[in-house]
Order: sequence, then structure tokens, then C-alpha cells
Amino acid sequence: MLALRLTLGTHPLVLLRRLLVAAASAGVGFLLLSALGYAVGHPGESPAALRRLLWCVLPLAATVHFAVAVARTDPGTRPRTGLSALGLGPARMAALAAASTAVSCTLGSAVALLVFLHLRGDLTGLPFDGAAAELLASGHPLPPAATVTLLAVVPLVASVAAGLTLRPRRKPLPEEGAAPAVEDRAAPPRRTPAAPAGLPWGVALIAVGLAIETYAAEDGSGAAVTLPRGVLAGWVLASLGLALAGPGVTHLCGRLLQAARPGAMRLLAGRALMEEARRIGRPLGVACAVAAATLTATTLYAGGGERPYGPLTGLGAGLVLGCTAATLLTAALESRQTRVDTKDALLRLGASRALLRTAAGVRALALLVVFAPLTWAVAALAVLPLRG
Repeated sequence: MLALRLTLGTHPLVLLRRLLVAAASAGVGFLLLSALGYAVGHPGESPAALRRLLWCVLPLAATVHFAVAVARTDPGTRPRTGLSALGLGPARMAALAAASTAVSCTLGSAVALLVFLHLRGDLTGLPFDGAAAELLASGHPLPPAATVTLLAVVPLVASVAAGLTLRPRRKPLPEEGAAPAVEDRAAPPRRTPAAPAGLPWGVALIAVGLAIETYAAEDGSGAAVTLPRGVLAGWVLASLGLALAGPGVTHLCGRLLQAARPGAMRLLAGRALMEEARRIGRPLGVACAVAAATLTATTLYAGGGERPYGPLTGLGAGLVLGCTAATLLTAALESRQTRVDTKDALLRLGASRALLRTAAGVRALALLVVFAPLTWAVAALAVLPLRG
């Protein structure tokens, strides 16, 4: 009940983000029900039904990623001073964030069920002259247990992911007999933030994925609809590599901005990128992976072939693109919120607002200059074996 009140009594912008999570959840729920409808209407085509169900994994992952990003930036579920005395400590607030995520996703699943039943004609007759009757297996009864199970997937996975992400981390206890830490007023300034360790692994995954795709494409026809399984596995590995390398590439951008005797503007921009590499690097890597996959698919389907799953392919692709873009914007908003204190301190020290705005523009330009060619290169290398 408390989670529902926190959901309804928040800022309009926060409520809008939760409604977007509900909309994404509705889209994924509709895709899952469509896969169930195909399986019910075509009982002898189990492999095709399984492929349709597996296609829903990508929109599901994008929706869960977006839901976790929204939960991280939710001001209503952040630990605050004095709430621990009321029993609302960090662990309880993480549980409330997970419950709020479950409420939003459950709303979306309910909307998906209503829309699906309406298009099947189970509520008020077949709409649109029965155009969706064959696609949604109208006239075949849906198994209730399977329907409820599929609709519960998104709320369950998203709430668990949000709870695990926001759970409080315990600090390591000092060793027995160790002297307590004493503040050293003459201590040197804080060192430069370390390079996230995911860059070498990300590059390795990209290389392995492209190698697997090249090897698998030699025995395949290269058709857009009948791609070999090895090609798809190579795409997945290359995309995971991009997502894993995102924080490291962002950190590298920050270091490059501070090279060669930088001024105050480049120092501010570079240090901010290095500090926020883990927060914005992962969504940037995921966005590059989705963009590379989109460029590859667009190149393959440029000839005008039939899409493998009809309109559901477009719905799934739209969900992935929309959730990825929304996650990136949400991460940027979270990064901006974490820099409020630093921004105020710089303004008190005499820094101009124009300098801060210019530094923000330089950060965005540096990321664009580095990530855009990287995305294009991965997409070009991914489509090259299929074109050859």
C-alpha cells in the first residue's frame, strides 16, 4: 500500500517515467501473449513458436533495463535522514523501489491483456474487420495458467532486478587489531578515478562475436530471414561486448580530454566523464549495441524482404529502441542529479555558468566523436561476411 501511495504521489516527471515503464511492460506482455496465441493456433509448429518466444527476450531485457534505471532515479525511494528511525532504512527503501517497479509493470501487463483480448474479439467482437484474428489465433481458447505466467514475467523480473540493484552494500569491517582511521589533513588530493576493468573483456567479446559470425556465414545463404544460428550468436556476443566496454570507453574519453596541457574547461569535462564512466557508460554501450544491430538489420533488409514475424517484429524492435533511448536519457538525468553539489561548489568558487555549460557540451561532443565511429565500425564488420 505504501508503494502504491509513493507511486501516485510523486512529481509529474517521475510519474511520467513510471507510465513509460508501464507502457513498455504492456508492449512486452502483448508480445508474450502473441507468442502464446501462435503456439495455441499452430500446435504442430513448436520450433516456430519457440523462436517467437525467444524473440521476446530482447524487448524484455530492454524493458527491465529501463525499469531499473527509473527505479535508480526515483526520489521517493531514496534513503533519507530520519527515515531509519521509522523503519524505512536503506533495505526497506530498496524493497519499496522494487514494489513500485512491480506496480508499474503489473499495470502494463493488465493493459496488454485487455488489448490482446480486444483484438482477438473475446470482449466486444473482432475489431478492424478481423485483421488480427489469424495473427492472434482468434477462436482458440488461451490456457489460463500459461497466460498468467507470461504476464507475471515482466513484473517479477523487473522488481527483482530493481531490488538487487538498489540493495544496500555492506562495507567491509576493519581487521581485528587494526588502528582506527585518522583523518590526515596533509593528505594529498584524491587520485584520478581508476579505468573500469570491462574494456579488455568487451573488446575480446566483440572480436569473438565477429569471428563466430564470419565463420558461420561461410556455410549460410546470407538471406535476411534464414540467418544461420552462428551469425545470431555472433551478433549477441558483439552486442554484449559493446555494452561491457561502454564504461571503459567513456573513461578513456575523459582521459583524452585532459591530455596535452588542458585548460579549466577540458579538465572539468574530462574529470566528469571519468567520475561518471560507470553510471553513463553502460547505457551508452547498450545504446551503441542496439544502434549497431539496427544498422546491420537495416542493411540486410534493404532489399525489401518479408519480416520473419510480421508486425510483431516491428513492435519488438520499437520497444528495444525506445527503451534503450529512454534508459540513456534517464542515466543522463541521474548523472546530472549527482553533480548538483559539485556544480554549486564551483559556482561559489567563481566559475561561470557559461563555463559549466560549455564543459557539458564538450563532454557530449567527445562521447559522440568516439562512440559513433565505434558503432559504425562494429555494424560494418558485422554485415561484411553476409555481404561477401
